Amino acid sequence: MSPSNIKILMADDDPEDLELMEEHILSLEPTAKLDKFMDGLSAYKYLHTRPDNELPTLIVLDYNMPGLNGSQLLSSLNTAERYASIPKIILSSSNTAKFIEECLKNGATEYIVKPDSMKELQGLAKKLVSLAAQKH
Repeated sequence: MSPSNIKILMADDDPEDLELMEEHILSLEPTAKLDKFMDGLSAYKYLHTRPDNELPTLIVLDYNMPGLNGSQLLSSLNTAERYASIPKIILSSSNTAKFIEECLKNGATEYIVKPDSMKELQGLAKKLVSLAAQKH
């Protein structure tokens, strides 16, 4: 998959977190397409209106969001085969074992605690771009 085919869906109710992540991803891969949402329900509705050839190559969700949290959204995506090959990452400020276990059980590829330094954020952006660029 060429870098220009990178499509990342990000849902997080913290606009600053979305902006920082977008900034770092685009600094690594300027042609990446990011679709950003402030809650899980908007992300869910968007995904269900996309044709298969327009689905994201990576889904990144915050755990704590209004309406539909990251774990609930993962669970709802499990019901449709068309999302099965898309890596799904939960990014959360919480490292609560119960949340981690729940998200992994509901289909998260990985559960990552949000970085607290710019260096860690850059590393996370590299990891996300790499995951989004893999063939599925």
